[in-house]
Amino acid sequence: MAAVPKTRRSHRRVRTRRAHWRTPLALAGECPHCHELRLPHRVCPHCGYYNGRQAVEIKSKEK
Repeated sequence: MAAVPKTRRSHRRVRTRRAHWRTPLALAGECPHCHELRLPHRVCPHCGYYNGRQAVEIKSKEK
């Protein structure tokens, strides 16, 4: 015999249990070149460096 629930679970009961299923936020690390926060495995948006070399040219915000 298969395991079959005797009664249906309500939306409230199911959603209360699933309330803590959210994914964790991505942890930002420090860029070794400019020491600003950046996401792991991505080019630094502040200086354009990745893996010890200039990967992207960053336009300055000067007026």
